[in-house]
Amino acid sequence: MKVVTTGAMRDLEVKANGYGLSSAVLMQLAGLAFAEEVAESLGGAVGRRVLVLVGPGNNGGDGLVAAGWLHDWGAEVTLYLANRRLDGDHNLSLCRLRGIECVDAASDPELRRLKALLPSADVVVDALLGIGLGRPITGILKGILDIVGSVRPPTDSRPLFVALDVPTGLNADTGAADPACFAADVTVALGFPKLGMFLFPGAEKVGKLVTRSIGIPSQFASDISTRLLTPGYVKGLLPPRSAYAHKGTFGKVLVVGGSANYVGAPCLAALAALRAGAGLVTLATGGSLQPTLAAKITETTFLPLPEAEAGELGTEAVPIVCQALASYDVLLIGCGIGRHAETAEFARRTLEDCPSGVKIVVDADGLNALSEKERWWEEIGAPLVLTPHPGEMGRLTGHSIGEVNARRADFASQWSATCGKVVVLKGANTLIADPQGGLDISPWANPALAAAGVGDVLSGVIAGLLAQGLSLRDGASAGVYVHGAAGAAIREEMGDAGALAGELAGMVPEALRAIRESTATCAPGFYSYRSCQSGVFNNGKL
Repeated sequence: MKVVTTGAMRDLEVKANGYGLSSAVLMQLAGLAFAEEVAESLGGAVGRRVLVLVGPGNNGGDGLVAAGWLHDWGAEVTLYLANRRLDGDHNLSLCRLRGIECVDAASDPELRRLKALLPSADVVVDALLGIGLGRPITGILKGILDIVGSVRPPTDSRPLFVALDVPTGLNADTGAADPACFAADVTVALGFPKLGMFLFPGAEKVGKLVTRSIGIPSQFASDISTRLLTPGYVKGLLPPRSAYAHKGTFGKVLVVGGSANYVGAPCLAALAALRAGAGLVTLATGGSLQPTLAAKITETTFLPLPEAEAGELGTEAVPIVCQALASYDVLLIGCGIGRHAETAEFARRTLEDCPSGVKIVVDADGLNALSEKERWWEEIGAPLVLTPHPGEMGRLTGHSIGEVNARRADFASQWSATCGKVVVLKGANTLIADPQGGLDISPWANPALAAAGVGDVLSGVIAGLLAQGLSLRDGASAGVYVHGAAGAAIREEMGDAGALAGELAGMVPEALRAIRESTATCAPGFYSYRSCQSGVFNNGKL
């Protein structure tokens, strides 16, 4: 599913105009698609009380068209006009000809009429600004949003809040949210979902996200390189599992990690690589740690390495690892190796000297080791997948965590282009960027995954899929999706808190099975897609 910025959406509308879909036609299609979604959310329009908050621009125009359809289907519709619309507004005139009540905010002292309308409404439609947010919200518009947003917490008696295209106050490009922006229960994205809907804090304002086609031909979006990962797409990436296979068929992973303080991290990564389907996984760790790790995981082989001091890998291990890699398909380095100075030098030299043909995943303190050397990518030509969380991304780029989180998509894309590597920027709705400009978005935002060791499991899953022949971008994107699907299963079983990283790794095979057996073509959970041409609705469940 393609995801657009506001600029890209406007370009698509221009292309559609040239194709014969005028702005007026697109507005009619958008209003109809939105009205259908509202009616379905209500279980039918007949007798339902609908309050439509109408803004001054195209978003308000879409809302007026929707209001007309809902009225025609039997709803009791009231329009609340936040700003005066131009004289002769065709869609507003049609609403008045239908006898739809119109309330002008400018003639509503202290917004008393709005306050009176809210308690009796079954649904409140936010058709105020859409993607047109350009400055902080003030004045009457802020007053309207504050009043509507105060109708909390959700109860059986309060109206359903449905946003048309984008909740008002949400920046559709960055995910920033104006203080006046209130959370919708449902957001109906028109044409394509917008990038800011998957970036926090704005993503929390979206609620259930439904994308509705408005007739723009899909081929017009062929050059858009940002996409939301879906089960149908990921299913096509997963490697086949032949009945005649053996362990060598599914690749070999060498996991280099562990230190005195972080014994569990490489075990989790190695276990996840095996759970993702790798044929053989070897755990390379300090010689003093090997007996402890061997007691924790029995399914791997081991490569004991020389140490700078007890529990800390040293540079003498570089040639041993590089020689061993001649027999492996993937190197995963960094999980739990710590930040000892000689260990960091070991990690950098290993990456510089790694034999060609080996795919590499760098995580945790492997990333920190790279951040200590300026322009490290000029010395490392090997294909890498970098898996930083925002703190590690900040260290790699020389920026604060706050700056990274405020511009996640920019940081992932720009840093991938700068260093020429695939970047997996972890977090809610993890982003996967490649040097050619592609950006994949994970549909998963899950508090159950806010636990130690979860990142080690992700790097292991990616390594396991890379070992089975996937390209760097495909392996990273599929790994992120599978990891998220496993997390969703854990949350379903155990709730939002308390699940352990090892339990997450154990759920990876079930996630893979569910994806392979899925017939869904849209994203899971809260994300769904309906085409106005086909009328087919899919709720996105696996």
